[in-house]
This record gives sequence, structure tokens and C-alpha cells, in this order.
Amino acid sequence: MGTSRRSLATLGRRLGPLGGGDGHSEPLSSRARRLLPIYGLLLPGMLLFFVWAVYPVAQSFVMSFTDWKLRGESEFVGLENYLRALDDPLFWRSLSATIGYTVVTVAGQLVLGLGAALLLNERIHGRSVFRLVYYLPVITSWVIVSLIFVWLYNGQSGVLNWFLKDVLGVIDENVAWLAEPAYALWAIAILGIWKGIGWTMVVYLAGLQGVPHELHEAAAIDGAGTWQRFRNVTLPFLRATTTVLRIILTIGGFSAFISIFVMSTSAVGTLGGPLNSTDVVLTYTWKQAFEAPIDFAYGAALSFLVAAVVAVVSIFEFRFARQQESS
Repeated sequence: MGTSRRSLATLGRRLGPLGGGDGHSEPLSSRARRLLPIYGLLLPGMLLFFVWAVYPVAQSFVMSFTDWKLRGESEFVGLENYLRALDDPLFWRSLSATIGYTVVTVAGQLVLGLGAALLLNERIHGRSVFRLVYYLPVITSWVIVSLIFVWLYNGQSGVLNWFLKDVLGVIDENVAWLAEPAYALWAIAILGIWKGIGWTMVVYLAGLQGVPHELHEAAAIDGAGTWQRFRNVTLPFLRATTTVLRIILTIGGFSAFISIFVMSTSAVGTLGGPLNSTDVVLTYTWKQAFEAPIDFAYGAALSFLVAAVVAVVSIFEFRFARQQESS
């Protein structure tokens, strides 16, 4: 019995008091006083996030299952708004335009951003200046650059028409780039590519710092050329960077709104024009929710459908990247 008591006492000394292993744990009240200022700093931000983000999203989700009206009682309609969207040809058209816009802008930004990063990763004169020039569009307002491109695309006195007709001679007459349904969306996509090259370049530059220089030297000694070293050494190390960029840029493509809003309304006077050729999912959702006849519930349903599409695409991208890594 005495041996058991001594063993328990020894075990108690080793474990120390509950809440600490050294017998000198900080009292709970003292720890709470120390953490209280931290929680006090976090609380306002958390409250603002809940009020301006979580609560509106939750309300919109509930609204999407009703026939919400500005006046009068709203009734629960179940999946009616979602089924209506699936049977809406204009929604599918806007989704198709969004996918086309996203594919073009993501591919353009990845290729040109990687090219700029490879160029500026070399020891060239004025490298810092070039980095600034490439990144400047990223920090410029979407509204400002959209208006600049409206002027560049002007069908009467635009710089692009002057260059193509008077300088290069590849067209015989001026083209209204933003007023022609066949050209309008792709003209806006060029703006999206141009504005995103700098950010993609910076991310790729960071990824290039992780490529061991010794591998390039070993490959060069083995007789590998520039293209072979790029394909077999550089690209494998940039695979994870490319995956992250692809997902973020895809989300950005589905979020296109300001440039289309400014350029379509400035050029033809209607959002999504001409003839709905520049209507992407966000502009179509905006029109359903805020243009007469106002239908907030249907707009909310469209927004959650778009979010679901983006989530599915992102999951597919991650799984595709994992398969590539394992193969």
C-alpha cells in the first residue's frame, strides 16, 4: 500500500498540475487577461465580416428559394428559381460566353506571364524598370483601363483601326470592334489578358526562384538545349505554381464584370451588348436582379449556380494536378 502511494506521488510530481506539465502553468485568469486585448482587436473585424459577408450570403441563399418581392409577402417556391435557370437559354448563352472568355484570358495570361517571367529572370539591363512596366496595369483601376481601351477600339478614330489600316494595311475600312457581336467579347478579353500579365509574371518569378540552378547546369553539360532544359527542368518545378494560378485566374474569369459593364455600355449603350454578345454570367445576373422587372430571388439563384460551377471547376483542377504529380 505504501509503495502504491509513493508511486502515485511520484507520478503526480512528474505530470504537474492539470493544465501544465511543469508545475508552473499560468493561472487561467492571468491568461485570459493577456488574451483579452487580442480578442478585442479581432472582434470588430469578425463582426464586420459577419455583417457584410456571411449574413448577406446566407440571406441570398434563403432568398433563392422564394419569390421575393419588394412589397408584399414572399412565398417559399423550393427549387423553382434554379429549375428556371436551367431552362433559361440566355443563362446558358451567358455561361458559354463566360467559359470562352475565361479560357482565352487564362491561357493568355499564363503563356505571356510565364514568358515575361522567364525574360525578367535573366540578368538584363533595366530589369527593375521592365518589372514595374509589366506590373503597372495590375494596380490601375479597371474603370480607367476600360475607358482607355474603349478609345483604342473606337470604330471611327481608334488607335487600333489607324494602326491596322493606315500603318499595316491589313484592313480596308474601320472596324467597330465593340459594336460587332463577332468581335466584342474577344476585344474585352484582350484587356483582361493585358491587365493580368503583370500579376501572373510576379507569381511565376517567385516560382522560378525555386528551380535549382545546378539542374540547369547539369542538363547543359549533358547536351540539353534551351528548350529541353525549359521543358524537362523548369516546367516540372512550376507545375504547382501553374495549378494555383490556373485556379485563381479561372475564378477571376468567372468574376469578370467591371470591364464588360464599362466597355459595353460606353460603346453600344447597353450592358452585355451588342445583341447580348458580351453577356457573361455576372452581367446577366446583375440585369435579372437590378433591371426591370426586378427579380432578386432569380438573381440570387443564378449567383449560387455560378458559385457551384466555379467550385466544380476548381475541384477538377486540383484533382487533375494531383494526377499529373502522381504520374
